Amino acid sequence: MSPTAVRPTALPPDDPAPPPAGGQAAATPLRERVAHQLQRRGAPVVLVLVAVIASISSSTFPTWSNISSILVGNNFVWLLALGMTFVIITGGIDLSVGSMYALGGVLGAYGAQHGGSLVALVLPIAVGAAWGTVQGLLVARARMAPFIVTLAGLLGARGLMQAISNEGATTYIVPKNSFFASLGSGTWVPLLILAVFFAAGTVLLARTRFGATLTAMGGNENAAVLMGLPVARAKVLVYLLSGTVAATAGALGAARLQSGVTTIGVGYELTAIASVVIGGTLLTGGSGTVGGTLSGVLLLGVLHNLIDSHFSQYGSAFTDLVNGAFLAVVVLLQTLLSRTQQLS
Repeated sequence: MSPTAVRPTALPPDDPAPPPAGGQAAATPLRERVAHQLQRRGAPVVLVLVAVIASISSSTFPTWSNISSILVGNNFVWLLALGMTFVIITGGIDLSVGSMYALGGVLGAYGAQHGGSLVALVLPIAVGAAWGTVQGLLVARARMAPFIVTLAGLLGARGLMQAISNEGATTYIVPKNSFFASLGSGTWVPLLILAVFFAAGTVLLARTRFGATLTAMGGNENAAVLMGLPVARAKVLVYLLSGTVAATAGALGAARLQSGVTTIGVGYELTAIASVVIGGTLLTGGSGTVGGTLSGVLLLGVLHNLIDSHFSQYGSAFTDLVNGAFLAVVVLLQTLLSRTQQLS
């Protein structure tokens, strides 16, 4: 008997096509993974590189006095970036945080002077929460643009602060040796307060249903609605959170300065947005971490310290120029990474 000839059989039309030869199939997921890791880990890696370069270029940079000045200089302003992270992840924006920071400081100092430490803490928190809730309701229920709502909030908070302080003529001084003043004194107490806020923010964003809802909203709000997620309620809560954190930061800032300063906070909202975006949070929403925001804040702090050390003769204009250029590069990279992920 002759051996039976084995003939190749064609795949049925409904069979899945075999994977293409070569590395095309493997290269696409790899490119996507690299883009994802760059988006999540890029800011910490750049922070380490800049810190190493700063340590090499300046003998005074790695000293504790210099590092503590970076950490404590404007540490409560970092809380604005924390609240802004939650807002931007939903695809929104909050331009009122700088004014709310100043208003919280004035209210905190006013409360400390007239009602004691408890009033100094509760009063700005209550006003910040109420202010944020109103903004959230206008965005979520009235479907107004966050940019317009929070721009009105920026102007309104400034006006309220001017009214409280009689156009800035009245300065409220925080009583020395009070418990409220001790919250802003020294190095470790402010850092401990910041650590608690950022740890709570990390858990809230990464480990809770609320955080998952915010990320889903930023990715695709219509899909989040169809999934049955409480989108409107989450929007109100996120602006409430941002307003509360900003006012609390202002109160703690007043405790550190031991007075309520009416002229403070101008442009802080832009610094907060820059820190969040540099930290890897997509400006269009849907992706971001609290750890990335912390890296972005520290990175800007180290860059400012380097500029002050080596280019102080050019003044603050050079610092703004570097900030703008750095932010433009980060946004460009984010656009390229997002395009890579969409192509994948």
